[in-house]
Amino acid sequence: MKLPVRLSVRTAVPLTALVLAATACAPGTSDNSGAAKDEQSGTLRVWLFQEVNNAPKKKVVDTAIGDFRRAHKDAKVQVEYIPVDTRAEKIKAAFNDPKSAPDVIEYGNTDTAGYVRDGGLADVSAEFGAWADAKDTDPTAKESVTVDGKIYGAPYFVGVRALYYRTDVFKDLGLDAPRTQAELAATAKKIHQARPELYGLAVGGAYTYGAMPFIWANGGELAEKKGDSYVSALDSPAAQQGIKAYTSLFGSTNCPAAKCAGMGGNDTVTAFASGKAAMAIGGDFSHQAMEDGKVKGKYAVVPLPGVKAGEIAPAFAGGNNIGVLKSTSHRTLAVDLMKHLAGKDAQRALFSGMGFLPTYTDVRADVAREEPFVAPFVKTLGAGAKFVPASPAWAKIDASLVLPTMFQEVVSGRKDVAAAAGDAAKKMDDAFGAAG
Repeated sequence: MKLPVRLSVRTAVPLTALVLAATACAPGTSDNSGAAKDEQSGTLRVWLFQEVNNAPKKKVVDTAIGDFRRAHKDAKVQVEYIPVDTRAEKIKAAFNDPKSAPDVIEYGNTDTAGYVRDGGLADVSAEFGAWADAKDTDPTAKESVTVDGKIYGAPYFVGVRALYYRTDVFKDLGLDAPRTQAELAATAKKIHQARPELYGLAVGGAYTYGAMPFIWANGGELAEKKGDSYVSALDSPAAQQGIKAYTSLFGSTNCPAAKCAGMGGNDTVTAFASGKAAMAIGGDFSHQAMEDGKVKGKYAVVPLPGVKAGEIAPAFAGGNNIGVLKSTSHRTLAVDLMKHLAGKDAQRALFSGMGFLPTYTDVRADVAREEPFVAPFVKTLGAGAKFVPASPAWAKIDASLVLPTMFQEVVSGRKDVAAAAGDAAKKMDDAFGAAG
């Protein structure tokens, strides 16, 4: 489930096919009720995700652990970097067998609600609230560790998407970067008409996290809170308008359905990086793929526009968190280790080494000044990113391809927007109802 360089599993989070594997692996419900002991010495076990190039991450982690050990001389730390594509069974076993469980884990932020339901994560609300660094946490990142008002970890990094475009193509055709979604669609069509070998804007029927901003920009929502659960809002007029806006980008005038309906996020990024598209919606984590591709030196990035000029379409806030397991017998030490791993110094170093965006607004502003390519993504986050419903049902909704199926039904002409959205909403409601 690894993505291109600097692209984390959870950020692309997303990039639907890859995110599905992340969100579909919540372990079975456990009777884990937490450890009675809070030992102040001994060895803490940590599970972190193995990156494609893990050396920079390991260096950051080793530094954080060194700082932790200087503060806790009787404590040792054992880190295991686990393969992402096989982590589901390891986490399931950890939740169901506390004796084999680590004390601290890295996990995808869309997994939070499911892991809380399954009794795996410790409530660290009090410690988070008293932590100085946490006061500068981005609100959306904080939302990703929050379930029913309680906090179950510390945000580790965040990833969002913006609009990549070919500066050479735009210059040749006398075009400006689009300022609205209507201009985006019109510009894509102008490019494809003038340069038929290019997709004007590469889009994918399976690119869930590239499509969501269109729903949100038009005033729609994926779901709304109702009591202790959620109900789908995909069939609302506003959400349907967003679905229509996104699916209108498919066809012979931009990105032919026969080629683009099955494309996911990785496919659209690859199309742009390889020179086959004039625009694409990609993440900050896609930057290296562009630098390694044919478009190096010939592209720029702006926030994805909203409906009106000056508006930025809300982006999905992907990313990872660091959490403490409820079963730990070293709670105080584990929480402090979580703070060292996910603190400001560590996140600043993680950005330098891996390119992952910090979850702290002040640190993010600092790195944007250091690395100009980050600025459009920081601006996007500042405009207000969005997150998926904080429900354990989301894993089932995502794994069942509810949203991609809806988009593909519209793109293929099998259903109109109202029918496809209505069917998707029913599937979501069934999942929310089953989750309780």
